[in-house]
Order: sequence, then C-alpha cells, then structure tokens
Amino acid sequence: WQTGLLDCFSDFGVCICGTFCFICLGCQVARDMDEFCLCGSSVAMRTLYRTRYNIPGSILNDWVSILCCPGCALCQLKRDINKRKEQGIF
Repeated sequence: WQTGLLDCFSDFGVCICGTFCFICLGCQVARDMDEFCLCGSSVAMRTLYRTRYNIPGSILNDWVSILCCPGCALCQLKRDINKRKEQGIF
C-alpha cells in the first residue's frame, strides 16, 4: 500500500467522504475497479486490488482490516487508487 491504514488525513477529501458517506465512497471504489457497487468495501474487493498490484498481505489481513476499521480500509483503498491514477499505473 502506498499509504498506511491509519493515514486517513493524508487525503482530506477521501477522509471526509469515507466518514460521512461511506456507501458513496464504496461505490466510487467499485466504479474505479469496474466492479458492482455493493462490493466497494468488501474483503473480496480489497484482496482483488492487492493481488492485482502485487501488494504484500493476505486475505486474513484484508479481513481483519475490514472488520476492525472498515472506514480506514476503504479510505486506504481509495487513496491508493488515486495515487496510482496520478502515477499513470491504474
């Protein structure tokens, strides 16, 4: 991951969206990944993204991240997508 799980304030817009409109952010992530909107905050979506970009981790780590702090996990995923778009590798 290009940012940590708890680096929510490194992108204030994503942080605000994740805090006050979690479902909207999940749909944005799903749209970015060409997936169904309801999958935006799922373990499957996080695992798919992590394996697609060879990010170290495991399904268990993805599950624990989603279970313990779903907002932070979703914001981390969106921040990473945004950074990869800026770098032209998304």
